[in-house]
Amino acid sequence: MKYWYAFVYCVAWPFFNLVHPQKVIGREHIPDGAAMICCNHTALTDPLFLAFAFRLKNQLRPMAKAELLRVPFIGWLLGKAGVFAVERGKSDIGAVKLAMKYLRSGEKVLLFPEGTRVRERFGEVSQPKSGAAMLAVRTGVPILPCYVPERKPWFRRTTVVIGTPFIPTVATRKGSQEEYEAITADVMGRIRHLGEQAV
Repeated sequence: MKYWYAFVYCVAWPFFNLVHPQKVIGREHIPDGAAMICCNHTALTDPLFLAFAFRLKNQLRPMAKAELLRVPFIGWLLGKAGVFAVERGKSDIGAVKLAMKYLRSGEKVLLFPEGTRVRERFGEVSQPKSGAAMLAVRTGVPILPCYVPERKPWFRRTTVVIGTPFIPTVATRKGSQEEYEAITADVMGRIRHLGEQAV
């Protein structure tokens, strides 16, 4: 994965940086080792904004919809670079186990709690899922909230904000669904708060 990730990163970065230059706030908050990266989701390019914000030394394992990895060649290349699939609309135990494996081995997994793109300027409403909270609790890794602006003007700087990592706490060892939902609400609140710094 490291070779292919570096290859895709180095090929894509010059062009992406030309059309979407970015400013990053909070890069010093990125923890060493495993972390559950949670971000708002408004565009297909969000994973690229985050990958470049984290730089090559902090490689990400993005979870993406399975349909994307079925696209000829593109899906193959993304898979080689570390992207793994989740079947949306159902309980994908395989994707959950894979994410837990990556987290327990010290990797940084990127997951969008909203599950799909949500563009608030068009009146779309966020309905975040609790999967990221569950994964963080079950593996004991910190959650790192991040924010990428909805508006990303071409050839103008876009500000990506990386928040402070935190360890979610639960009353029991594995946590309950109610606790996962409360943690998810907290994460989304933190992400929205980060958005105030991106103005």
